Amino acid sequence: MSMLLNGDRLILGTCYYPEHWPETMWKADLERMLENGIEVIRIAEFAWSKIELREGEFDYSFFDRFLDVAEQTDIKVIFCTPTATPPAWLTEKYPEVLNATIDGVLYRHGARRHYNYNAPIYRELSARIVEKSASHYAGRKCIIGWQIDNELNCERNEFYSEADSAAFRVFLKKKYGTLDALNEAWGTVFWNQTYTDWEELHVPRTTVSYSTNPHEVLDYTRFISDSCRSYCLMQSEIIRRYLKSGDFITTNGMFGNVDNHKMTGESLDFYMYDSYPNFAYCLDAYKDVPGDLQDRKWSRNLTEVRSISPKFGIMEQQSGANGWNTRMEAPTPRPGQLTLWTMQSVAHGADYVSYFRWRTCTFGTEIYWHGILDYSGRENRRLREVREVAGKFRAISEAAGSVYEAKVGILKDYDNIWDAQLDVWHGRVESASQKALFAAAQKSHTPVDFVYIDNTDLENLKKYTVLFYPHASIISEERAELLREYVEAGGTLVVGCRSGYKDMNGKCVMEKLPGLLSELTGTDIPEYSFIAPDAGKVTVNWDGTEFEAAVFADLLEPVGNGKLEASYTSDYYAGSGALISCRAGKGTAYYYGSAWTEESARIFLEKLQVISPYEGIIELPETCEIAVRRKEGAAYLFVLNYKKTPAELTLRTEGTDLYTGSRVSGKVTLDGYGTMVIKL
Repeated sequence: MSMLLNGDRLILGTCYYPEHWPETMWKADLERMLENGIEVIRIAEFAWSKIELREGEFDYSFFDRFLDVAEQTDIKVIFCTPTATPPAWLTEKYPEVLNATIDGVLYRHGARRHYNYNAPIYRELSARIVEKSASHYAGRKCIIGWQIDNELNCERNEFYSEADSAAFRVFLKKKYGTLDALNEAWGTVFWNQTYTDWEELHVPRTTVSYSTNPHEVLDYTRFISDSCRSYCLMQSEIIRRYLKSGDFITTNGMFGNVDNHKMTGESLDFYMYDSYPNFAYCLDAYKDVPGDLQDRKWSRNLTEVRSISPKFGIMEQQSGANGWNTRMEAPTPRPGQLTLWTMQSVAHGADYVSYFRWRTCTFGTEIYWHGILDYSGRENRRLREVREVAGKFRAISEAAGSVYEAKVGILKDYDNIWDAQLDVWHGRVESASQKALFAAAQKSHTPVDFVYIDNTDLENLKKYTVLFYPHASIISEERAELLREYVEAGGTLVVGCRSGYKDMNGKCVMEKLPGLLSELTGTDIPEYSFIAPDAGKVTVNWDGTEFEAAVFADLLEPVGNGKLEASYTSDYYAGSGALISCRAGKGTAYYYGSAWTEESARIFLEKLQVISPYEGIIELPETCEIAVRRKEGAAYLFVLNYKKTPAELTLRTEGTDLYTGSRVSGKVTLDGYGTMVIKL
């Protein structure tokens, strides 16, 4: 059984770079970590040259010496494959391994993640360094797991090298078989794009109109995901040949253009996230009025991680100011914020939290990306706070293995995520609704899960009283059938405007809209439009409750079993349907003809009777977040105050404050940036 994420206890770690420090510092650093409650370190993700300084010359002595020290001090190690930063000898000799801009300009050596996944020589040399590292180090007693690469698809999540064009052709041949099938799927008769030879196909390139075939770009994004997953799987299969019993394989990040769900299922034992809520306070953000959720927005990311890997850890947790010498200036976390952000991760399900980093580097691009210790290594406020967090972890460790509880789900899928990236019509409504639904849920203390429709089944969906599928522009028969089964089983489904109008290739369907969702939602859409700039405030009336529509308006008519629930009340939309319900089996499907605002999202939560499910247990201001994790009949209520001023809470039931062991109820004052964990 793995030491981490086994449900026994919560564990603290940190990221350490022995190559950055004199060997004489190693032992003292590791002992100091242990004294302050840190038990695990991550190493080696950027250290290829410490194992293979020149091509084919392998020297394991550097990390052998370090792992000897780790075993002497009894600290545990997550060892990384170093493929995120290919060495200078490699990129100089084999420039075909480099990624490129869309215009074909190579990203040269000197930063990180400058490679592409598809150059055959890079895959060969990557496989070799992984093989050499795993075969030599995996048996070490101190190693408990492996991280693949570092932050896959970070820095750049688009790839335009010649190797990528060659691999893209292979991907397309496998998918379509013939050029006739590809031309049909991509609609290449438009603008005379018809292909007659596979060699005419390339990854997207610069075009005169700053656009290219949207169906091609959708497939290209799927290809990027496929390439990334394939590269990760290659490494995972090698490492597994040498893995000790109980050791794990993971990777870190959460970046775009990769199906993290499939990648985790194929290659990993669990997923790790890198959480930096301090980005909410980056100085360039001050040019605009910051959003009122600020660092709470990272709860949305943590919700995403839970959907990927219900058991997850944090490989990099904010511990100091973040910044490179070129960008990302940010202030030092205020007293209490390090603890707050750590508990934010735990509240959402993390049982392992590793701080980035132990010591702040004195050289290189990340000289301002501060860790727990500053340059001098002196005792400081952040180290004292880490020590306090370690004590809190011991106090609440019984919550390890408990599961985040939510009765509201937001359905997602990668096809629609990627389509919204390339389609500005889709992107505008998707962005508005995702922000609105999250904000309304957070401020009303309504926990939500993200649920990926291609990564779930009916039994899992039945856990949710209400499911929102904000803008399912791309829909398949399989997805439509699963939604029908969910509704008939008693669920409540809510879909928003611009749903059902594309097929899986991103081509608009010729059926009456909303296409495959028409019968389930009892809806016809004879007309639709962006809300015009001169329309003013377009409003909707739902049984006497009036609220504003956003971005877009589908003008709805009920069909079949559909029932008109709400109508537009302004502009030429006045009198047209804005919301239709349709009973199916034991449940109800709703079609809402607009995008959500925070106000309308809150109204939907209220009218569907799923808002504030814990108001009978606790009353608290909007500035706080709550989460409930459950295990074996026990409930653990996490309360997080994101403001620097105290928050007044009212506990309407009695529970145990796990930090202190005391019983609590009634009025409670939570310090600025304070946290509580109450066992109910």
